[in-house]
Amino acid sequence: MTDPDEAARIEELLAASHQNTLVERMGILITEATPERVTGTMPVEGNTQPYGLLHGGASCVLAETLGSVGAALHAGSGRIAMGIEINATHHRSATSGLVTGVATRLHGGRTLATYDIEIVDERDRRVCSARLTCMLRDV
Repeated sequence: MTDPDEAARIEELLAASHQNTLVERMGILITEATPERVTGTMPVEGNTQPYGLLHGGASCVLAETLGSVGAALHAGSGRIAMGIEINATHHRSATSGLVTGVATRLHGGRTLATYDIEIVDERDRRVCSARLTCMLRDV
């Protein structure tokens, strides 16, 4: 995003739309958002399974959040994006710090958008690879 006013507007919209949602409860923070690429972070702490490892479902929540934001931006005003398929491969565990996800658009059509999401730990080691497809619909 090169227009600072547009970036600020999108940041405000994202913050407002994620209030009192799972995104907020999990501590997900969107750090960059365009229809082509969305990045964000999530703390490991508070999102673990009983063994102290990042929960695989938490990785899926981060992946779906990032891909859905990208799909919603791709869909544009007056349209919504709904996740219809997600798959994830968990490569390694994370036990502390932040994980960072990057969603990259693979396909952006009129009715479907698909994103590839890579999640890495603070040492830039891949924790999870995911793919999300969203249906795009008019409001």
